[in-house]
Amino acid sequence: MGIFPPIKVKFINLGTARKRARRQEWRSINNASRRNLAYLSCGSGNPIDDCWRCDPDWEKNRQRLADCAIGFGKNAIGGRDGKIYVVTDSSDNDAVNPKPGTLRYAVVQDEPLWIIFARDMVIKLKEELIMNSFKTIDGRGASVHIAGGPCITVQFVTNIIIHGLNIHDCKQGGNANVRSSPSHYGWRTVSDGDGVSIFGGSHVWVDHCSLSNCADGLIDAIHGSSAITISNNYMTHHDKVMLLGHSDTYTQDKDMQVTIAFNHFGEGLVQRMPRCRHGYFHVVNNDYTHWEMYAIGGSAAPTINSQGNRFSAPDERFSKEVTKHEDAPESEWRGWNWRSDGDLLLNGAFFTPSGAGASSSYARASSLSARPSSLVGTITVTAGALNCRKGSRC
Repeated sequence: MGIFPPIKVKFINLGTARKRARRQEWRSINNASRRNLAYLSCGSGNPIDDCWRCDPDWEKNRQRLADCAIGFGKNAIGGRDGKIYVVTDSSDNDAVNPKPGTLRYAVVQDEPLWIIFARDMVIKLKEELIMNSFKTIDGRGASVHIAGGPCITVQFVTNIIIHGLNIHDCKQGGNANVRSSPSHYGWRTVSDGDGVSIFGGSHVWVDHCSLSNCADGLIDAIHGSSAITISNNYMTHHDKVMLLGHSDTYTQDKDMQVTIAFNHFGEGLVQRMPRCRHGYFHVVNNDYTHWEMYAIGGSAAPTINSQGNRFSAPDERFSKEVTKHEDAPESEWRGWNWRSDGDLLLNGAFFTPSGAGASSSYARASSLSARPSSLVGTITVTAGALNCRKGSRC
């Protein structure tokens, strides 16, 4: 009688099997939930874009964009919870009684609105476009230019998203009545001529816009504005690019928090990328390819946290410094908290840090995790207004 090898019996622990099944079920539900929350990933390394751009049905799911914000302005929901409003008329003939179908008519309404455009258009505004709260201006799917007149004002309102616009050649307006809501219009004195002016505004997100050549700043935030993210924008051909903080004496800006992320500061720029006062500023993973005077400056003891940026200095030998500590002697600005953490400094660029350097000093100027500066080119390659078409990835 032969000797048979022992029979291997595989005992199944039903409890373990149930746990495994539950884990698999949870994983499936969790993945579905993440997809529903727009946490798609295209693997570009840009967390905003990876959240929505790989969805070929983005045009049917426009309002999911509001869930993709990061940084200090991440809670800006704009018109996410309202209806979609389609701009069909590019005219702006009456700033007090705007015509239905125009951009001005849409932005002054009281209810939340997600504003889109029926076709390509150039809108030359008669006066400042004074926005009401809970509005998104979404230029995706069309080539939309706000140009040749006064531009966008976000004054004492909240929850604003401005996305996918070309904003350029903005002029001063004013000495005129302008409507700001269905029930109110008022006299406006002469405006500065900014591309986007944020005045006492909060929860504001400006993303994927192309801005250039305005009378004053491209994007300015003053008078107690806060909770702002400026991301994925392409800025060119301008002198005073971005002012954050009204004046050295306006201390109400001391709680301002602004995230400046994934922007491309391109050709023809001179200074203020940004210029900061009083508050807390996180400058992260931006690409600086041009400046004539300096890139980042400030006064009145702002906290500036520069992380993972790429600074390529101009060839001019006296313009290599990234930073400019303004309106104070060195004995004073040496105490301001400015740091460079993981920045890539090219062509002789140098950053002059100040302050004690303690990481705790930057807690209120930290709003997201910086990627390595070596990835900045990939992260910012599509900065500016996108060429999105229905039915395909943006």
